Amino acid sequence: MSLDRRTLVAAAAFAATPALTPVLAFAKETAMPRFYPVLTAVIDAWKRQDVEGVLVHVTDDIVWRNSSGYAPAVRGKASMRTALQGMAKVIKTNRWRIFDHAENGNRLFMEGVDEFWLTTGEHVAIPYAGSLEFRGLLIHEWREYFDGRISAAMKAGAPMTDEVKEMLDRPLAK
Repeated sequence: MSLDRRTLVAAAAFAATPALTPVLAFAKETAMPRFYPVLTAVIDAWKRQDVEGVLVHVTDDIVWRNSSGYAPAVRGKASMRTALQGMAKVIKTNRWRIFDHAENGNRLFMEGVDEFWLTTGEHVAIPYAGSLEFRGLLIHEWREYFDGRISAAMKAGAPMTDEVKEMLDRPLAK
C-alpha cells in the first residue's frame, strides 16, 4: 500500500487537530518508560551494595554530580567505583526510593529520598530530586539536588525533622 502526498497531508492535518491534543498528550504520557527500569536496576544493586551492579548501568565517562554542587563532580567509571566503595563502607543498610519520575528525550527526572543507616548508628534521610542523562540505555550524566545541610546535620546525629518525616511517607513510583 502506498500513500500519496494528499493522504499524508490530510493525516498530518488530522493529527494537528486541537481536539486530539489531549489524546496525543495522554498517549505520550502513558508510553512505556525506557529509562526508569534502568534506574530501578541501579537502586536494586545499590540496596545490595553491589558496586559493580551499579556501574554496569553507566558509561565509562560518567559525570556524577552527587553533592548538589558543594563538591566537584565524580568523573569516570573508575572514580565512581571508588566513591561508591567508600560509601558502602560507612552505610550499613539503605532504603533508596523514588516517588515520581518523568522522561523527556534522553533524560529521566526523578524525585525521591535517599534513606540509610550508617555503621555508626545514625539514621539519615535526604529528600532530593535528580536528573539522569542517557546515552542509549547507559547513564552518561547524573545530577542530584538536595539540601546538604539536612544531610550533614543527620550524619552528625541530629534527629530527623517532622518535615523530612512527612516527605518520606509517599507512595512509590511505578
